[in-house]
Amino acid sequence: MVVEARRTRHVRDPTLGDPEIRVRREGRPGSDLVDAARLALRAVADPERAPRQQGYMRSAMPFHGVGVPQARAVARGLVESNPFATAGQWREGVAELWDAATHREERYVAIGLIRHRTYRRWATEASTVDLLRRLIVDGAWWDLVDELSHCVGDLLRARPDTMTGVIRAWALDEDLWLRRAAIICQLGFRDETDLDLLSYAIAGSLDDEDFFARKAIGWALRDYARTDAEWVRRLVDQHRGRLSPLSVREALKHLG
Repeated sequence: MVVEARRTRHVRDPTLGDPEIRVRREGRPGSDLVDAARLALRAVADPERAPRQQGYMRSAMPFHGVGVPQARAVARGLVESNPFATAGQWREGVAELWDAATHREERYVAIGLIRHRTYRRWATEASTVDLLRRLIVDGAWWDLVDELSHCVGDLLRARPDTMTGVIRAWALDEDLWLRRAAIICQLGFRDETDLDLLSYAIAGSLDDEDFFARKAIGWALRDYARTDAEWVRRLVDQHRGRLSPLSVREALKHLG
């Protein structure tokens, strides 16, 4: 398969978001959910760790100094203390927590609410793809996009007839982060991997010189090599002239 090379948008500040994409709720005070999330994060904050996290993530948005496992624990607490009654409330709450974030971990908590088993039925409804797409484009950095890609994968498992076409479209999108999500959303699928879809997603970024596209290709292939090493070797050989050295090195890392 030959996919035309395209100009991809530059990696931008991962915390500011696109004002045309973000949903703002002017005139509304912070919801109980937002307040509860902030209080819970402040309770476990580590001010000494926070600047190191911010520097590592190259983030304009500050950190509380809370790790991802702790942020997930906060999300679990919110499921108990601030439950949603409907799918619509859940989507609005996730979006509001994301958009209102003053610290990066608040977005980790928002993703935790998407991934929590209590809301799995809503998270795997076809209409959830619009929310995921918006957060991926708005998040535009690997820590957020990679977690959201797991949500995309869950939706693909549940709705392959709907999501296959969506992911194929993302694979050719101008947006780097949608393409990265398309490439890595099947991590861990093993024998259930849709190889045609994986090949298509990889082909869409073969000519992209961006590190995060090249790394995603190598990561996806390295992961699937645990299931079918020969398939990965054949794909690497097929595209040897277009795959970056980084992608090849990552793909074959454990194959000797």
